[in-house]
Amino acid sequence: MISKGKKIFVAGHNGLVGSAVLRKLKSDGFENILTVDRKFLDLTNKNKVNDYFIKNKPDIVIMCAAKVGGINANNSFPFDFISTNLNIQNNIIESAHLNDVDSLVFLGSSCIYPKYAAQPIKETELLNGDLEFTNRSYAIAKIEGIELCWSLNRQFNRKYFSIMPTNLYGFNDNFDTESSHVIPGLITKFYNAILKNSSSVTLWGSGTPLREFMHADDLASAIMFLLNNKNKLDFLLDSNKTPLINVGFGSDISIKNLAFLIADILNYKGEIRFDNSMPDGTPKKLIDSSIINQLGWKPKISLKEGLAAVISDFIKK
Repeated sequence: MISKGKKIFVAGHNGLVGSAVLRKLKSDGFENILTVDRKFLDLTNKNKVNDYFIKNKPDIVIMCAAKVGGINANNSFPFDFISTNLNIQNNIIESAHLNDVDSLVFLGSSCIYPKYAAQPIKETELLNGDLEFTNRSYAIAKIEGIELCWSLNRQFNRKYFSIMPTNLYGFNDNFDTESSHVIPGLITKFYNAILKNSSSVTLWGSGTPLREFMHADDLASAIMFLLNNKNKLDFLLDSNKTPLINVGFGSDISIKNLAFLIADILNYKGEIRFDNSMPDGTPKKLIDSSIINQLGWKPKISLKEGLAAVISDFIKK
């Protein structure tokens, strides 16, 4: 178990995942938590990041900071996604190593896996095929972060590991329809349609792709579970093995059925149309979370329950 006196740096604490981790740490009784707003520390600035580590001396780093977005944003701004994420990752991970940080958790994304990977996707599928084109730049940045952790483990006997979560949703998400992920994007579209009394809503793609979704609070629970049970992760942190573990919900849903579910919760009664001329992305993406499940962790928040809470919070705000 992690001592409550450990100094934990949550990078990206204002975002979807970072805010969930912050809530979990506080609810678990941790008080020595390090956070810093973007306006006070530019994580893409190598020297400033290292100075922050020298000054604050964290014991544990949880890397939630990243430039993220949906299929439209990733496809439209590939350079922004790869360059920004590479800079953030390299600066934090290298500074953690140089300042002898004991534990580091790097958060990746299930988009690191090949577009046509065998389902459900095991950790061993990494680098076994072509990536989905629309988010390849973001995926490659995340793969580099995994490799950076693995290289430090191999060369310097570090014990840094990478978590690959499935598609996430939750509080403090980005609800801008141009740059958001699918769930907040759908919530905003249907909510705006209700406000405008629109008779129909048109969504990207065919609606047939299958996706797995997990609440960010469940991911925060998984992160703390793994940190508290690091003694059980020797098999994962062997220098000859990629330090990678999947964290998912365990089942998927079509985008079409997801849209109907969100519309139902919001009580939107109009027609839902799908624009087949727009890209679908990967046809199916369900990750295999058997490793963390066998260690004793499973998610607790159902999709319907989680969506209802997020939608209620969105409407209040």
